[in-house]
Amino acid sequence: MQRTLFRRGCMLRPLEVPFRYLFGPGPSNVPPRVLAAGGRGIIGHLHPEMYEIMNDIKKGIQYAFQTQNNMTIAMSGSGHAAMECAVFNTVEPGESVLVAVNGIWGERVAEIAERMGANVHIMVKAPGGVFSNGEIEKALAKHKPVLFFLTHGESSAGLAHPVDGIGDLCRKHNTLFLVDTVASLGASPIFMDQQNIDILYTGSQKALNAPPGTAPISFNERACQKMFNRKTKPVSYLFDMAHLSNYWGNDGQPARLYHHTGPVSGFFSLRESLAILAEKGLEESWRHHREVAGYLWKGLEDMGLKLFIQNKDLRLPSVTTIAIPEGYNWREMLQYIMKHHNMEMTGGLGPSTANCLCITTNMKMFINHCI
Repeated sequence: MQRTLFRRGCMLRPLEVPFRYLFGPGPSNVPPRVLAAGGRGIIGHLHPEMYEIMNDIKKGIQYAFQTQNNMTIAMSGSGHAAMECAVFNTVEPGESVLVAVNGIWGERVAEIAERMGANVHIMVKAPGGVFSNGEIEKALAKHKPVLFFLTHGESSAGLAHPVDGIGDLCRKHNTLFLVDTVASLGASPIFMDQQNIDILYTGSQKALNAPPGTAPISFNERACQKMFNRKTKPVSYLFDMAHLSNYWGNDGQPARLYHHTGPVSGFFSLRESLAILAEKGLEESWRHHREVAGYLWKGLEDMGLKLFIQNKDLRLPSVTTIAIPEGYNWREMLQYIMKHHNMEMTGGLGPSTANCLCITTNMKMFINHCI
């Protein structure tokens, strides 16, 4: 029987990728040094040299998170992978989970926890709203959750939520404190150990300026006690920290066993981006983001535009949100900017979709374009 092959079509053409100024909330333009690192020759994911690179990544994450946690790794996947890993490993079906929802990321965590059988309780504010420590403690006392989730950098609204004191409240109520810093790490101060954050995660593609596909996450001893003394196995094999802790050499075992094939090139890029952050220094990175964000805020306000987060102290330095002017179609505006200026900006996400436009303050790229 003669078989007919499908046509090869577009696969006979060379790959073409346009250059764009990526001013949306992510991914960001990647520096040449990080791109070059990702383009190095592949080595085996279980080679000793790869383990050394993974050890470097662990130390880089510890510095960026300001933690001494041994259980610190990078997930093979985007920020959502770390989000699911945190929930899947520390929560069992039927347990109570409390989620602060003031944008899309709280909504996502609530759905993830609900899907795996948790008893989910939500605290809700309008996009960009801030939860007081008093409100949080009242909810902790009422729902007695094993886990409380808060977004530090709510990119859908451009909010940098205060964190001080919340970790203390969670310890008082025997609750693990989970914080999302995907949009804020490297741009806005966070101190995992000093702020008593039990689980912290981020993504590679925002202020770290690496390609998407890896997601740093860290668990302190309180979180490890909970997730390694479960009655049931986590719902995901890929995200099971019992296996991942061995893969990253964190479980004290003499040998690392095969679990999955990690993104070798992605780890090269992540390692380089963390090295750049260490060379620059966290304090300088925070200062530089704040300086450039202030420059952007002033320019937008001088044009007569209104920023979505009115309190400057609560604005996320890495993602600026603009209130959509009355009478304008934001989709048409963004299409015009892309067509005529090759610049990506985005609308809000989830509950903020109709309220704001999002612009990332990709520092060097933004300054060069303005000059």
